[in-house]
Amino acid sequence: MKLAFIVHTEHYTARVMELLARCNIDYYTRWDKAIGKGHETEPHLGKGSFASLNDVLMIAFEDEVPLQALIAEIQAAKEGI
Repeated sequence: MKLAFIVHTEHYTARVMELLARCNIDYYTRWDKAIGKGHETEPHLGKGSFASLNDVLMIAFEDEVPLQALIAEIQAAKEGI
């Protein structure tokens, strides 16, 4: 079993959920309004001039195929940003 975490600004929640649907992944645990700071990014603390927050998804995979599909979808989405 493998465990994946997806951390993204809340602005992208709908887009991330679309990626999961395209990969037929309908199982996850989600935390909304998480605070934090990524590598070489501005902090997302919910306050200040750009008061954004993060959302976090945790997905447990028993099979490698949906995980690889999700990784490919995320990479393609990042190229389109």
